[in-house]
Amino acid sequence: MVLRAGFLARLRQRFGGATAALDSRSEPGSGALIYAIGDIHGCARELDDLHAKIAADAVQRLRVLARPVTLVYVGDYIDRGPDSAGVIDRLLAPPPVSGAERIFLRGNHEDAMLTFLADPEAGAEWLDYGGLETLSSYGVSPGGGPLWRHKLSEGLAARLPAPHRQFLETLRDRWSHGGYGFVHAGIRPGLAWEAQKTDDLLWIREPFLSSRTRFDRKIVHGHTITDRPDVRPNRVGIDTGAYHSGILTALVIDDATEAFLQTGAPAAS
Repeated sequence: MVLRAGFLARLRQRFGGATAALDSRSEPGSGALIYAIGDIHGCARELDDLHAKIAADAVQRLRVLARPVTLVYVGDYIDRGPDSAGVIDRLLAPPPVSGAERIFLRGNHEDAMLTFLADPEAGAEWLDYGGLETLSSYGVSPGGGPLWRHKLSEGLAARLPAPHRQFLETLRDRWSHGGYGFVHAGIRPGLAWEAQKTDDLLWIREPFLSSRTRFDRKIVHGHTITDRPDVRPNRVGIDTGAYHSGILTALVIDDATEAFLQTGAPAAS
């Protein structure tokens, strides 16, 4: 599905009064074409579908004007869905748009997995919110007995391909371009972009979600699931819960315009 900023009336009707209209930025994207991909959570099939939509969309847009293309992934590649290992395989493969730059941001789930690998007791909570599905995707089965968390951590470390671990350990916590800032969860209102703390970038919900502050950048983020893209004057939330909805969302920023691509969603009427 493609939702275009020009369909403002339809967007307002569909998203409801709490969702603000898409707007142009005072600092447009310098001619760049940016695709920001929401939380994937082990949904390799949906990622394949969205990549295909992005490739087709880019062909159409680049016919008009050749310019740089960037894909920004906002984190939470793993957990909950059935194929976390397959998702990372796809992210390590060549991009769906030839020559595109890719920015991979860290989500709180990647952060939790790395904590579990380093200290399975301190990182034990990871097992309760999706870690078991990730372990299964790498062929690690839960067992009993003493030190069972340590055995799981050691089993994962043994089965985790070196390129996967390097990918997880080198993820970025933020990226910005033009009038946009890209993070996993959000930012702390009242702090400058450069002063934001990694813990907030990965985990925050409030007071970010309810803030009406006009930040120095429009924030594009995931982390908090909504039925539809959450479009506000100061932020755009793009986590549409792919692991249970089948809808994986990408925000398309084409210089001064915004649109959406989605999987598993009905066509716009």
